[in-house]
Formats: sequence, structure tokens, C-alpha cells
Amino acid sequence: MSAIDIETVKKVARLSRIRVTDEEAEKLAPELNGILTWVEQLGEVDTDNVEPLPSSAEITLPQRTDLQTDGDCQDDILANAPETLEGFYVVPKVVE
Repeated sequence: MSAIDIETVKKVARLSRIRVTDEEAEKLAPELNGILTWVEQLGEVDTDNVEPLPSSAEITLPQRTDLQTDGDCQDDILANAPETLEGFYVVPKVVE
């Protein structure tokens, strides 16, 4: 893999819509090269006999029973409303 130079850093920053000064680009180039070197090292790891995991912890989450309710609690829901009309909340008009 080729090394990242200052012009590449500026191009990536422009494409990412990030403002980068020349001094910042000079500092970022070696950092990005270090990151890419580390990623290349990950590619050398032997993972042939390793199954992919959906998570690092094997957890089975408890499932609740799926209960159907009648939902007939309109009066309870509207009891705390400051003002109601025909089973609905009354709110001030916000669009003129």
C-alpha cells in the first residue's frame, strides 16, 4: 500500500467536508499511515478456522409473552390532559 501524503490528506478532508490547515495535514499524514499499517497487520491474522460471531458474548435474551390487549383505555389516557374535546387532546393552533 502506498503511503499517504499531504495532498491525499487534503483530498480526503475535502471529500469529508472537513476543514484542514496545512499544519494539520502534515500532522495527520503520519497518523493515517500508522493506522493503515495497523490495518495491514490485521490482514495477516489467520482466521481460517474461526467462525464469525454476531456478538462477542453468547447471550440469549429472555422473551416476553406477546399479549394482545383491548386498548380500551382512552379515558385513562385523557385523564391527565388539561383540555379534551370528543376524545382528543385540545392543543393551541401553531400554524396561521
